[in-house]
Amino acid sequence: MLIPAMVLGGIAVVSAVGLGVAARVFHVDEDPRIQGVLDLLPGANCGGCGFAGCSACAGGIVAGEAQVNACVIGQTEVANSIAVFMGMEMVGTEPQIACPDCQGGSRATRKYQYDGFNDCRAAMLLYQGPIQCNHGCLGLGTCVRSCLFGAITMGPEGLPVFDPTRCVGCGACVRACPKGIINIISETTKILHWNLYSECLAPCRQKCPAQVNVPKYIEHIKNEEYDLALLTVKETNPLALSTGRVCPEPCSLACRRQIEDEPVAINYLKRFAADYEMGLEKRLHVPVAPDTGKKVVVIGGGPAGLSAAYFLRRLGHAVTILEKMPFLGGMLRYGIPEYRLPKAILDWEIQGILELGIEARTEVELGRDFTLDFLKADGADAIFLAVGAWRDRELGLADTSPEGVISGIGFLEHFQFEPDMRVKGRVIVIGGGNTAIDAARTSLRAGADSVTIVYRRGRNEMPANPVEIVAAEEEGIEFRFLCSPKGFITEGNQLKGLEILKMELGEPDPSGRRRPIPMDGSEEIIPCEQLVEAVGQMPNLDFLQKDGMPTLPTTRWTTIDASEDTLQTDVPYIFTGGDCFTGPALMVDAIGAGRFAARSIHYYMTQGEIPPIEHRQTELVPDSIFDSIVGVIPKPKVHEPVASLEDRLGTFKEVEGTIDEEDAKYEAGRCLNCGTYCYDHDEEMEQSKTAEEVEH
Repeated sequence: MLIPAMVLGGIAVVSAVGLGVAARVFHVDEDPRIQGVLDLLPGANCGGCGFAGCSACAGGIVAGEAQVNACVIGQTEVANSIAVFMGMEMVGTEPQIACPDCQGGSRATRKYQYDGFNDCRAAMLLYQGPIQCNHGCLGLGTCVRSCLFGAITMGPEGLPVFDPTRCVGCGACVRACPKGIINIISETTKILHWNLYSECLAPCRQKCPAQVNVPKYIEHIKNEEYDLALLTVKETNPLALSTGRVCPEPCSLACRRQIEDEPVAINYLKRFAADYEMGLEKRLHVPVAPDTGKKVVVIGGGPAGLSAAYFLRRLGHAVTILEKMPFLGGMLRYGIPEYRLPKAILDWEIQGILELGIEARTEVELGRDFTLDFLKADGADAIFLAVGAWRDRELGLADTSPEGVISGIGFLEHFQFEPDMRVKGRVIVIGGGNTAIDAARTSLRAGADSVTIVYRRGRNEMPANPVEIVAAEEEGIEFRFLCSPKGFITEGNQLKGLEILKMELGEPDPSGRRRPIPMDGSEEIIPCEQLVEAVGQMPNLDFLQKDGMPTLPTTRWTTIDASEDTLQTDVPYIFTGGDCFTGPALMVDAIGAGRFAARSIHYYMTQGEIPPIEHRQTELVPDSIFDSIVGVIPKPKVHEPVASLEDRLGTFKEVEGTIDEEDAKYEAGRCLNCGTYCYDHDEEMEQSKTAEEVEH
């Protein structure tokens, strides 16, 4: 017994000596600040900061490898405490929360019945899971079990429900989801994100140039969450009041319900949500990121410029809008009549954008009052050109137009400066777009004896909004289709009539519309005293020839040339978008272009380069296009209140009204809440409602 004890004692002595020597040789002085920071951290060891635990995070903060706000759980309060302890200044940050991309995996077609281990990761190992949809949630609740803060529960439809008030953005659910359909997002992330083919996108959302999440805001309206509905729209569209009145709804052309029924009245619902805010005593809060110290000048206060300014400001940049006209709005103000878009409503909407902290200067013109070189020398980190398409195309029927002939935009613009201007005699409007329709209906309201629209193609080929064409017919405007202008009939220099030539349609031209072909000997004279040429517009780029302008290439269509992928011109700090880049297009196209430009400008200023968007969705996803759908019960579409003919003629008051709350909730209930592959069945919803009524 004595010998083993002595051996063990000797080993202990040797070990102690060895450890003592090692401690002296390998001794590392721990920075006492690490323990101080660790004491301020919540100690959850969730890993959301990117470190193995709170101790590692504290070490990272002290070593300068992490910011003082690295802890996602402690958020601002803890970050401020750590900043004070470390003698640092705390810079404001945006909150980030988890958000699922899938809204309806339980509705997707099932490949097989899964009876395996109750874990999404395990189910994914078997043929990529039991449902057909690549974007669909498997619904086994792995994300729920991964959350340490009770922010996720399983909803009645078998899908996870996220509580934003409890979510700390730790990312545990993101790491647990095997399908990659949960992301940590902030308001900045939403602005910078663009639709991808790999995402769950309803057809209407795919078709919207502004990429508004249509099913989401309609669902909010159905649940009487009108503020959330409008905030959803404003994530990608700052001009909801205006688009709710004048947008021709390209989204409705892709509405899946129309396959078996009428499409959902999407624009009526957007207008309802936007008018809801205008009826409140205060505006809904729109978050703005902390200031970045970067400065952007936006040239042009139309929809593209306003959209870019709105999103750039929300990204934290200082923004100044420079506008040559007396008021902001661009074609929304000077090209759309009062009866379609009341200017008091437009003013209210624009003021809400400016109140985010955007400076605006009007009646200053590029090339006259300032140059691009001056703006750069004055401190602009980037410039966005959104000068629109204000130059009218001319028919060229004579070397000089007689008295009584005016351009379409010039005609409509007069009514913004002289709202009481009167029109006398017979009026002819040449053209088939929205400007032509607006000019014709405006002439009628301003006192014209008669109004005739002359268009060289047929009714089906007219690019104008079909709703506006019908309204013009109801008001008594005559259409002369398949007629082309040939020459003016004058007495002295006064217009007395228009000579036209009848046409017939031939083969399609590059635009896809059938080409009009003149019919010999079919000349005819239409008497008139005034004529409006509304045959199209193009950008006025004369300013590029002035001194102090860098060389910017243009296209053969007289538009500014830039990259389709970034909207960046050959001059790196100059970007462009809207009608001066695409040519005349829809208002909602310009809004989308403004946000897309804001993304590029933000990355250019903050990172020095613009990351490409991989798998960017530009066309409808083929798998989302259905030939037929089942489970749809036909339900009549609501219609907006419309002023009677007696009330609308002779006045410029708004023709179309906003649907009421009851109609809005009903119409929202017609939405099938589509995903890429799935949708709600009316039959299932009705059966579920009936079952609940029986149960009660």
